[in-house]
Amino acid sequence: MAGTRTDQIITSESAKNQQAIELNSRKISESIALPQMELVAARSFLIHSQSMFSLLPETERDAIAVIVFVGTFFVALTIGRFLKRRAGVRLGVLFQLFCLTSAFYAAIAVYGVHASWRNHVGAAVILLSTALVIALVNRYVWDLYFEKKRQTPIPHFLREVVGGVIFLVALLFILSSGYHAEAQLTGLLAGSGIVAIIIGFAGQNFFAGIIAGISIQINRPYKVGDWLQVGERFAEVMEINWRSTRLRTNDAIYLDIPNNEMVSHAIVNLHYPTEVHAMRIRVGVEYKNPPNRVKDALFRATSSADGVLAEPKVKIFLVDFADFAVIYEIKFYMGNHARINEINDAVRTNVWYELKRQRITIPFPIRTLHLERRAVRTVQEDQDEARAILRDEALFECLSDAQIDNLVKQSPVNNFGRGERVIQEGAEGDSMFVLLRGAAQVSVSKNGSSIAVATLNAGDCFGEMSLLTGERRTATVQAESDCYVMEIGKPVMAEVIRDSPECLERLSELLARRKLENEGVIKEAASQGQNEKKEREYQASFLKRLRSFFEL
Repeated sequence: MAGTRTDQIITSESAKNQQAIELNSRKISESIALPQMELVAARSFLIHSQSMFSLLPETERDAIAVIVFVGTFFVALTIGRFLKRRAGVRLGVLFQLFCLTSAFYAAIAVYGVHASWRNHVGAAVILLSTALVIALVNRYVWDLYFEKKRQTPIPHFLREVVGGVIFLVALLFILSSGYHAEAQLTGLLAGSGIVAIIIGFAGQNFFAGIIAGISIQINRPYKVGDWLQVGERFAEVMEINWRSTRLRTNDAIYLDIPNNEMVSHAIVNLHYPTEVHAMRIRVGVEYKNPPNRVKDALFRATSSADGVLAEPKVKIFLVDFADFAVIYEIKFYMGNHARINEINDAVRTNVWYELKRQRITIPFPIRTLHLERRAVRTVQEDQDEARAILRDEALFECLSDAQIDNLVKQSPVNNFGRGERVIQEGAEGDSMFVLLRGAAQVSVSKNGSSIAVATLNAGDCFGEMSLLTGERRTATVQAESDCYVMEIGKPVMAEVIRDSPECLERLSELLARRKLENEGVIKEAASQGQNEKKEREYQASFLKRLRSFFEL
């Protein structure tokens, strides 16, 4: 009985163990079968996807392949630029070819092109070998031939375009010869041609600007720093890029002009072949003035203007007989065009003052009524002021009031503008000046530089040595402000001296005394006797020169 119960217990335990083993086996089988089912499902999904992709129209398959190609290329290129900018990793042409190769294989994988590993290896070798071809083109075509031999810089954009074309030719060759995709290429090129036509019409101005930019970079009609005349504007070239040219006017206004517009208009380069170029200004004067006299006045005024080059010389042309004036054109040369406003201002200012001194009138249009209502300083007032100044001047002490009055009435009052030279050191002269109003600076040349030695104010006289002896000017007198100056010339002074020959003795004494003062003899002489001897010698010399100069 006990043995039977024991057998039953053993049998029961065996059954339980058998059930546990079967349960574990079932779980193991299920755990093994689950990944297999997932793998089968994945395979079936992939096969289903490929069959679905193969069922798509050919044009849509081509478009998807192109999208994958472009997307893969730009994603890889973006990663490379991120590494270059943020991490400082230098990536060159090989990385770009790697991006293109990756995009190529991604596109053919999506498209479903199957080939042996030899074809893939050969395609990769050919694609990567284009780096050598591009490097040779850059070295021997762009660097040696264009830039070194022809002195023509090649823009980086053009180099990249040519490199892309070389890679594209290699890619088409691989697809045609290695993968036998002529039919697909034909459809793709046909679809791409339609897309290219659409893009071409939409962005024709954009591409025209790029092509024009390449042409400008190669032909170099202008460069950065040149001054151009574009239409009615004058502007400096600040930047030339692949799309546009950036200019800056004298008013610091920036102009961004597309390159296709730059090449379609006439452009005047004021800095080619050198910065020296001519400018022209027109001025009209009354008909009563002789042309040669006007030309001489305009020539003097323009030649002395700040910024006008001495060579080539200024030229004056009579260009028109207008309704109310004779029109003259001034042609002068300048350097850097950046100072055009200042130079034009200096020329026009000098012209006004010179014409005013020569009593040459710039007329008002005959259709304009000009009313002068403000108080004008009269000639009589200027003469009264000059008469008072001359009466206090030692040189004219020997003259009577009538003689001084006659001297003043026959001497013109001229107007000199700020910065103009009243007299020039070394120039010939036979007149003296009385400064009625304004201020002027006296300077002399020493070792190639100008040294200021004195300042003249209203009531001062200068230039008397040239008036009395005909000596060249010994200093330069330049107006610091607008100056009104009476000029006493040799003919007027000669008439006065002929009426009073006794003045020659007094004038020779004064000139001898001033010469001694200028030479510093009085301060440096050892004895009074030496001073007197020197003074007598100078006096005799000046007396002789006065008689000879005034033909007495």
